[in-house]
Amino acid sequence: MAGPVLALSLFGVGGMMQAQAPGSTGQNAAQSTASTAQSVAGGQTLLYGATGQNSASSSQDSYRGSVVEGKSTGATMDLTLDDAIQRGLRNNLGVILQSSTVRNANGQRLEQLQALLPTVSGQASIEVEQLNLAAFGLKIAGIKPIIGPFQVVDFRAYLTQNVLNLNALQGYLAAKHNFAGAKLTAEDAHDMVVLTVGNAYLLCVADAARIEAVKAELATSKVTLDQAVAGHDAGTNPRLDVLRAQVDYQNEQQSLISTTNQLAKDKLALARTIGLPLDQDFRAIDLSPYKALDNVDPQTAFEQAVKSRKDLQAMAEQLKGAEAQKKAAWDDRLPTAQVSGDYGDQGTTFGHSHGTYTATGTISAPILQIAKDRGEVQVADAAVQEQKAKLADQVQQVNADVRDSILDIQAAAKLVEAAKSNVDLATEALSESQQRFHAGIADNLPVSQAQSQLEQANDQYISALYQHNVAKLSLARALGAAQTNYKDYLGGK
Repeated sequence: MAGPVLALSLFGVGGMMQAQAPGSTGQNAAQSTASTAQSVAGGQTLLYGATGQNSASSSQDSYRGSVVEGKSTGATMDLTLDDAIQRGLRNNLGVILQSSTVRNANGQRLEQLQALLPTVSGQASIEVEQLNLAAFGLKIAGIKPIIGPFQVVDFRAYLTQNVLNLNALQGYLAAKHNFAGAKLTAEDAHDMVVLTVGNAYLLCVADAARIEAVKAELATSKVTLDQAVAGHDAGTNPRLDVLRAQVDYQNEQQSLISTTNQLAKDKLALARTIGLPLDQDFRAIDLSPYKALDNVDPQTAFEQAVKSRKDLQAMAEQLKGAEAQKKAAWDDRLPTAQVSGDYGDQGTTFGHSHGTYTATGTISAPILQIAKDRGEVQVADAAVQEQKAKLADQVQQVNADVRDSILDIQAAAKLVEAAKSNVDLATEALSESQQRFHAGIADNLPVSQAQSQLEQANDQYISALYQHNVAKLSLARALGAAQTNYKDYLGGK
């Protein structure tokens, strides 16, 4: 059994499937099942609800979806973690929705900018009129009351320009800050994609490790079954040994079926996050070995996260935008100055026309709108206070994310060491019990118990490795470095 244990240590990620122990060791089986079920739930939570919430309009569910890129090749492809992440950054629905949000924010910025720029429009008209002077009470001797019909041709350009409008200026500044915040939020979405895709990839690698472990356990069970059958045929072992070995063997077969099915489902989930066709078969070929991540100071890491996290920078821009809106609400009571004018050619025909123009300067100011002014200021001030509170809370959430990830890394590292020791001990115990059974010193009950204990130890070891890698990936996200430095953290840095 030394070979399977070594193979497990090379995978370095956590298993997903529950272990099934023989009836004679029901208590150990129940404990293994509960432990593994908890690991499964934790992994799926990370995959379908990644930590470090992004504050944009796209929801957590968005990061589970994607836009499909290409078609199935019909052959099994080798998929590296880099390939998966790059596909996710291109095709993940969360990133695509964030890009749309950025374009929308830029459109609103341009709309607000127009209020500060000249507006030019043109108009061409041909008008035919006939007037009845009597209808206006005009009776002039010697002039017929009916005038016309006559034609007026007019080609004209109009210009308007705000000379002084502080409300429009602050409105533009607010839109500008919101646009900057949307771009930063879109950048933060990349870290979310790396975390989501990375976790989905590690789940698939963990499933593959679990399958290899179950296959090794299945082979061991087959050897024990063959020995029990041979002993029974020779008259040296009771029928009970055969039945017990057969139950163990069939339990391993069931576990292999379940684990294989879980791998297929988790591969579908990974394909959904990166835009891979669901009928495209692939192998996750990057195996993440265990490498410790030591000497991470929580306070230093938090200070780094405050400087690096794009979502914090985005919320700071949104706060500036809210403050600009508050100024705009106050400036709405101030006078505005505007110039406007038009110039055109007017006459009865194109050949009989002359240039005409008007120029107007306007200063306007609200005189009495007390309730409206106070209401606008209060609404804007409430938005500012809300944004300040959200930013302060998010800073503390980042602090908690960093410290939680460091605690998880430390705990998982200790679990890996303990679980590895348990695997070694369980392997040795299984070997001893097999030798005693083969020598006829004891029946195969100790073998069955040792197999169950080894299966449980393997499950715990795979789970601990997976938890350690995901914790390091979560720390990279918490620091705002998932996209750029995820390899450093998974490798141990």
